[in-house]
Amino acid sequence: MPRWLGERMQALGRVVVEAIVHEYGRDELLRRLAHPFWFQSFGAVMGMDWHSSGITTSVMGALKRGLEPVAGELGIHVCGGRGRHSRRTPDELRSVADRVGVDGDALARTSRLVAKVDSAAVQDGFELYLHSFVVSDDGSWVVVQQGMDRGCRQARRYHWLSDTVVDYLEAPHAAIDGPPRGEILNLTDRRASASKQAQLEMIGTGPDRVLGILRRLREDRAPLFRAPDEEVLPNLRMPARHDVRPSDVVLQRLRGVLAAAAENGPQDFSHLLLSSGVGARTVAALALVAEVVHGAPSRFSDPARYSLALGGKDGHPFPVPLAVYDETIAVLRHAVERARLGNGDRLAAIRRLDQQARRLEAGARGPDVAAFLTEECRRAPERAGRTVFDRQLEAGDERSSSRRSFERCRKTARSRDQLELPGFDR
Repeated sequence: MPRWLGERMQALGRVVVEAIVHEYGRDELLRRLAHPFWFQSFGAVMGMDWHSSGITTSVMGALKRGLEPVAGELGIHVCGGRGRHSRRTPDELRSVADRVGVDGDALARTSRLVAKVDSAAVQDGFELYLHSFVVSDDGSWVVVQQGMDRGCRQARRYHWLSDTVVDYLEAPHAAIDGPPRGEILNLTDRRASASKQAQLEMIGTGPDRVLGILRRLREDRAPLFRAPDEEVLPNLRMPARHDVRPSDVVLQRLRGVLAAAAENGPQDFSHLLLSSGVGARTVAALALVAEVVHGAPSRFSDPARYSLALGGKDGHPFPVPLAVYDETIAVLRHAVERARLGNGDRLAAIRRLDQQARRLEAGARGPDVAAFLTEECRRAPERAGRTVFDRQLEAGDERSSSRRSFERCRKTARSRDQLELPGFDR
């Protein structure tokens, strides 16, 4: 993660979390983090590669660093992380518990149990390497952890929410997000209760009976367990590519955002624009960020659309426009700070911007995705567009770096035939 993006992700993540907690409360924030579609959209709107496994690590890392200065005020604490940081989670939870007055030993036990379930009771070929535990002052929590299949280099994310956990060994997950990888051993499935009971019985009978069962199974070549057809659940399928294509985006939703930006938002949004000096492009980014704050779950079925707010660090769908990113953070920060002081007019105006974008969807007309990406790539230099492929910035060199980002984006598109956009050479 480049420093220029990491610091901005921390700032944007913090202000989005503050807005959600202010508008809907801490429990709603935890519910959002437990929703994989929303989580993916949140990472995309922050400028990460819109569907890579790095979203999980980067989003949770940005939240941990960004929320630390205001954790006491918000009542939201992010513990754990990747690798060695995950092993510190129980100690971090006990430290938080000592400060806020909840049971730290119980939280530490939950952390260990959740990690054990996803590494032992669910054996799916994905080795856990990230364990993030978010806890509120009243002891409610959400866990986001991720495993990697080193053979295919794909990731699987596991979401847990305290409100939905009744039994840690029976359907405890809020969601599991990742590509299918064949048959797995899942002892948390409700249909595995007989298997769990049989295991307990076999433990008490000694090894001879276990070995006898295994020999018969080997001779008969019979499956241990054959599951009936599973119920169809909401499923988010991500393509094996980084470029954003029209099929990845619900076009009418995008057009609603662009129409709201063209009209400069609702009437009471005008004073917010005048005081901040932002333009229509920042309004479009704000509308997408506002949807992350206020949107219903059904709105997050196309996370690629949120990458159109502030681009992506790998140059897809376009270089991250730092000028737009900084203006977006500034407007949101000013609105949240006024709301904390008892004046919520700016934050309410941002909520109405999201509402107006939705109202305009039905009849909005405008550019398609290809035309939008063409324009964004063309204007990347003037908006200080950056990618991870740029050389280290020298003082005052953002515009030339943005030009390099644009040229690299163009060459990549030509060589890989990933974008066929009219006027891309302009």
